[in-house]
Amino acid sequence: MKVSLCVIILTYNESIHINRAINNVTDLADKIIVLDSHSTDDTVEQAKSLGAEVILRKFDNYKNQREYAIQYAKEFSEWILFLDADEYLTNALKIEIKSAVLETTVVGYHIPRRFIFMNKWIKWGGYYPTYLLRLFRPEHASIHSIINEHVKVEGKIGQLKNDFVDHNLKGITNWVEKHNHYASFEAQEFLRFKSNKDLFKNIKFLSGQSGKKQWLRYKIWNNLPSIIRPSIYFIYRYFVRFGFLDGKEGLIYHFLQGFWLWFLVDVKYLEMKNKQCAE
Repeated sequence: MKVSLCVIILTYNESIHINRAINNVTDLADKIIVLDSHSTDDTVEQAKSLGAEVILRKFDNYKNQREYAIQYAKEFSEWILFLDADEYLTNALKIEIKSAVLETTVVGYHIPRRFIFMNKWIKWGGYYPTYLLRLFRPEHASIHSIINEHVKVEGKIGQLKNDFVDHNLKGITNWVEKHNHYASFEAQEFLRFKSNKDLFKNIKFLSGQSGKKQWLRYKIWNNLPSIIRPSIYFIYRYFVRFGFLDGKEGLIYHFLQGFWLWFLVDVKYLEMKNKQCAE
């Protein structure tokens, strides 16, 4: 039995990654769609030359980008696989996916992510395995949350054994710039939470990592004292969850992502709060 699989890759100025991303899935996908946010480099030209269909859409947020892609692809594809441009599949995962999509009772699959930082696989600090729902039947799917958006499906969910790899090649300057921007969104969301907690009181502890993370965010994390909570999180990740076993690359990553990012979020939140009070 043959089923159709569409791989969708979201891009903006991904010239360094797009060749690897597309070539990695040409032997798996029936169709490859690149949803591009009007890149100013040669991402679009590279994608077209490699046989991908390119769709242009002005970026507003990842939730809307992914929802648009689902609605577009559901007309001709039975399965969708979401990948970011800096991600690729292991050969073992590709073999597993070819069998997984033949399962008629399952509507989505969680896939373990292998995260690479400074060419080091980050295995500790609670980082591996992280299971993400990336493979799904589009008619059963929707996107939840503007920040930390994730796919949710109605129906039976399976879990694959083999990894996909998240390996960004752009370097630390790009990482800092990207997460500075991300911190602004997180600070806005934190301010929204602090301004009206009733909006979040009905959040439930749902199955799957994304559901659990959302509950922990709004029921635990957002109720910890700002400025202090990044230190708590870093200590938890680096010592309690053995992040120190990831070596010097792990120290850099767990400090930047587990402390610096969230300290910056809290500083931006306090700045927004003070500005709001002054108005």
